[in-house]
Amino acid sequence: MRIGILGAGAMGNVHAGHARRIPGTELFFFERDKAKAKEFASKHEATSADSPEDLIKRADMVDICLPSDLHFEFASKSVAAGKAIFVEKPLTKTLEEGAKLVRAAAKANVPFGVAHVVRFFPEFREAHNVVKSGKIGTPAAARTRRGGPAPRKGADDWFMDHTRSGGVLLDLAVHDFDWLRWTLGEVKFLYSCSLGAKTMQGPDYALTTLTFDSGAVAHVEATWMDLGGFRTTFEVCGCGGMIEFDSRVVPTLRTSTDGKTINEAPLTDDDDPYYRQLLGFVDAVREGKQPPVRGYDGLMALSIAHAAIESAKTGKVVAPAREF
Repeated sequence: MRIGILGAGAMGNVHAGHARRIPGTELFFFERDKAKAKEFASKHEATSADSPEDLIKRADMVDICLPSDLHFEFASKSVAAGKAIFVEKPLTKTLEEGAKLVRAAAKANVPFGVAHVVRFFPEFREAHNVVKSGKIGTPAAARTRRGGPAPRKGADDWFMDHTRSGGVLLDLAVHDFDWLRWTLGEVKFLYSCSLGAKTMQGPDYALTTLTFDSGAVAHVEATWMDLGGFRTTFEVCGCGGMIEFDSRVVPTLRTSTDGKTINEAPLTDDDDPYYRQLLGFVDAVREGKQPPVRGYDGLMALSIAHAAIESAKTGKVVAPAREF
């Protein structure tokens, strides 16, 4: 399978490092920055395409690792070319684009997956299985927390321009919106507060309360303002018990350099969540099966995120769109 990666930034490098480990694959890429392209080609033994269109033409599967506001353009071109598509989260910048893309992919009958990698982290995967098994009874309340310092490595500092990234709700909290929907079901309505929702720029912090069709309630905290380093936590309480996780408490390898602390989970290469999600999509394409995380799943997470942004801007309770 010829895998074409659009973008040689942070996520492009992550995807490439795992894609080259999948048996029977050949790696192509396109990156407009010549210095980045040269480094990427050498590091991953990848072939550089002349343009995004050239990459789409040569690839069997297009892996889009570009800023969020560019997802729709190149995913649409990939659909038109009949190529399997794997898109980094969030699916697209706007809900309208996401709905249009999902419809187009379905009409063209092309495999379409979204990189909601949290589903593949062993702690989150096992917690999902525990909840679904009924071991803690009927879920009543959940709480998630995700974040660290503001991301500053993107091209043109695009994360801090919320008109491009969508801020912390669309870029970061969307992970937990997807995991909670996967685990607890559809969201009926929500209320959100965000520091950056009105200024649309700079570091951001947001807190969102979700109410599900089941009556369960979840609190989602997301931040780009924690200088103590990246951290994830969750807890789910049911009528028969409780499960919880904190990435800073669970025993692991912690590396501290230059004032930064990194938690390195003791995972084998084959259990790395980024490898598992990419392998899952490639296997689905090869076997003609449904991708582990479908385009529709990405669209529903996108809908929750945009409802949260609307709530943060207006101060009102908002119901996420379900029909597109």
